[in-house]
Amino acid sequence: MNARLTLNMEKHLIDSAKEYSAKTGKSLSRLVADFFELLRHDEQLEQTSQLPPTVQSLKGVLKGSGATAEDYKKYLEAKHL
Repeated sequence: MNARLTLNMEKHLIDSAKEYSAKTGKSLSRLVADFFELLRHDEQLEQTSQLPPTVQSLKGVLKGSGATAEDYKKYLEAKHL
């Protein structure tokens, strides 16, 4: 769902944004939306980078492997019993 947003900023910034918009063929709305997406992405990266390095290096390693909690339980039982 789209909604309106009114921005107030200095004229030179608006003029610069309009020039950039014309050069890239993107609307000002698209440029602002892309910027907000970038902010959200940066925030997610910041949250991820707060993990300890060892944990960070393991994050996502099992994605798509099909391993289940039951598989892990069996592994631990075989290892420790």
